[in-house]
Parts: sequence; C-alpha cells; structure tokens
Amino acid sequence: MNDERPSHLNSSSPKGRASTRGRGDTIVAIATMVGRSAVAVVRLSGHDAGEIGRRCVRPWPTTARTMTRCAVHDPVTGQHLDDGLVVEFPAPASYTGETVVELHCHGGFSVPAAVESALIRAGARPALAGEFTERAVLNGKIDLVTAEAIGELIDARTRAMHRAAIQSLSGTLVRQYAELRSEVIAAEALLAFDIDFPEEDHGPIGREQVERAVVKVEARIATLLATAPAAILGRDGALVVLAGPTNAGKSSLLNAMVGEARVIVSDEPGTTRDAVEVLLDTDPWPIRLVDTAGLRGDAGVVERLGIAVSERYLGGADIVVVCAESPEEIARITTRVRALGDAAIVEVLTKNDLWTPATAGIHGAALSVSAVTGHGLSALRDTILAIVAAKVGRPDDQGPLVTSARQRAALETARDELAGFRLAWREGVLPTPVVATHLRATIHALDHLIGAVDLDEVLARVFSTFCVGK
Repeated sequence: MNDERPSHLNSSSPKGRASTRGRGDTIVAIATMVGRSAVAVVRLSGHDAGEIGRRCVRPWPTTARTMTRCAVHDPVTGQHLDDGLVVEFPAPASYTGETVVELHCHGGFSVPAAVESALIRAGARPALAGEFTERAVLNGKIDLVTAEAIGELIDARTRAMHRAAIQSLSGTLVRQYAELRSEVIAAEALLAFDIDFPEEDHGPIGREQVERAVVKVEARIATLLATAPAAILGRDGALVVLAGPTNAGKSSLLNAMVGEARVIVSDEPGTTRDAVEVLLDTDPWPIRLVDTAGLRGDAGVVERLGIAVSERYLGGADIVVVCAESPEEIARITTRVRALGDAAIVEVLTKNDLWTPATAGIHGAALSVSAVTGHGLSALRDTILAIVAAKVGRPDDQGPLVTSARQRAALETARDELAGFRLAWREGVLPTPVVATHLRATIHALDHLIGAVDLDEVLARVFSTFCVGK
C-alpha cells in the first residue's frame, strides 16, 4: 500500500476532489482473476468500507493492517459463505486514500462471487474498471503517470513492457516531467524581467540566456519522444515476416521458432492462405513473427488474396526473412520484397536436413536452417535480434520509455509551443508578453501530462482500459 503522498505533486493536485464516477460511495470488486485458484481477494474502498465489512465478517480485526482469520456471512440471511482472512487499511494510509478492506477467501468461481454479492447487499456498489486506482489519483496518493504505469504493468505481455512499466513505477519518468515543468517556469520568470523593465535594452537578462534555457528543455523533450519507437516495439514486437515461394518451409520454420505447431504444414502448395502472427517474448526485445502465403505467379483466386495480404505485411515489416531452397529462389524473392518496402532482409536456405554432400556448400552468405533438426535456428534468432537492437538500441541504453500515447501527445504539444516561442523570440517583432504565451501553453501541456489540471478530461479514457478490481 502507498501511504505517502508523492513529493512531486504540487498544490494543483486533485487531492480532495470528488470522483466524477464514484461520488464518494463505497465500492467493491474481486481484485484477482476469476477462475480455479487457491485464493481470491475481494476489495472494498470508501468511507463506509469498515461498517459494510462488519455486517458480513466475524470476528472483525482489532488491529489495523493485520490479517485476521474470519468467517464471512450473508448480511440478510446469515448464511455462512466461507472462511478466510480479513485486513483493514484505515484512511488515509491506504492505496486509495480511503478506508480499504480486503477479504482473502477461497478461489474459484462461486465463493468470490458469493462474497462480493454479500458485500453489495450490505451496502457497497460494484466498482467500475480502474476505479480503485482512479480514487488513488483523485485523493493525491499517486499521480496520473504512475497510474498509467500500473495499467501497463497489468497489461504487459512482454519482458520489455514489464521493464518499462517497472521503471515508470519507480517515479523516474514523472520526476523528469516535473523537472521539465520547473525549467519552463524558470524560463518564464526570466521573461518577467524583460516585461518589468521595458526601459532596459531587452531587460537585465540577455535574450540569449532565455533562448538557451528553452533550447535545453526542447532537447530533453526530444530525448523523451525519441523513446517512442522502443516503447512501441516493446509492446507490439518487431514485425518479422517470413517470405518465400510455396513449400519453402516457412510454416515449419515458424513452428520450430515458436516451439509448437501453430501453422498447418503440408506438402500441398498454397496451404497457408492467410497471415499467421505469433508474438515471441524474446530478450531484449520481442518479435512478432508472421508466416505468409507463398509468393508465386500461378496462384488461384483464393491464394492470390492470401498473397495480397502477404504483400501488405511485407510493406510494413521491420525485417523480412526470405526463405527458399536455392540461392536462385532467394535472389528472386529478395528482388520482389525490396520493391514492396525498406525492411532489413535476412536470407535463409531452408531444409538443411535434406541437403546432400553435393549441395552442402551452396548457401554462400545465406543462413542455413532446418526446422526438423533445429540447425541454424539460434543463429537466425540472434541475427534478427541484432538487427532490432541496431535499430532501437538495447534496454540498458534507454532511459525511461514514454509508452503512453496520451503522454506523447502532451510532450509533442509542449515541444511545438517551445518551437513557436523560440521562433517568435528570435524575430523580436512581437511584444514579450505575447511571445510568453507560448511558455504558458507549454506549462499547461506539462500540467495536463502529470494530471495537475483538467484531470476530468482524461480519467474516463485512462481508467476504462483497467481491469475491474484495480
């Protein structure tokens, strides 16, 4: 539980505001995944959480923050529902800033649902998606950037996104945002001298000093925005498309790289009619491996539709693995692929296990692989990951990643306002108070980013993506 109010939240934090969705009532939700499990957690939050809990739980804990064994009963019929553990976190020292009660009951489908229903009959309201974290933001327990990081941690499908979310949760990113805001305010203060001392030649502070301060902030914002490709790649994976003629072994290669049969494999030409995607959580970056229809000119109507899909994937690929059984076929497919996009190309001679001594030396610069024996698969994976790392760097070389589209939009607005200020400042035509409006707009964009102002505009959009119970 987060008991301390983050130090970077200033007086414009929304602490104390009533939630537009919660209105201060007590909410309840199952906080763990519904399904067969040993333990489930049912969570209450609100002013009456303790009173509602007492209507269903006996005995009630005598010490806050201490697990107490209890029995859970229906508040109307008195029916015994389960034996479990209960713990109370009195306000304001809780995750939401309100009194929070957690009931740890047996898992499964029936028991948690029965406990939740009993608490609703006792006076609680079912929570909306993300409403617990929303209340934490509204009560000043966490900032909006941290709340988004919590959502990203829950939704993380890859190790790269897990690392990025953990880094955001550490507060590194929001501290950088707060520092940017302070630096822009300092630049705005420099302009105040120019406004307050118009009789001086450009004021006591030199124009170059103001511009240097703004350029410094612009550079920091550019650095943050430059992490967007790595953030997108960490979430979705680098798009790696397998391309080649029919029966070149593309589907077998995908199955071998995945480690299970995800694609139907057959000697009949044209078996793959549509693109098949698999996300591989490779380290340090994930890859989105796509098997496509074989590229040939004499395909039937349905197969041609599959080839059209293949060509769309090839046009947007980061890397294309050109698969064929001969150097001549590789050269032909490579020429076709290069006409569709600018992806990096890895040439692969497949079916190494079928090679004879006479053909063993023909592969030249191409990698040779076998989906049957596993020969060359590690080298292929290492080659793909090396190309990805060359494109976006390694996680160790990255600072905090800006993974949220909302945050990127706010940073882009701040960047554009600073560029507008710098242009007007250099021209020196407009009065200083007019030029200063760009800095004020920059500060407003950073306030919006952190969630210090206009919070109601983004709450529903941010928390609607959360799971219920968080």
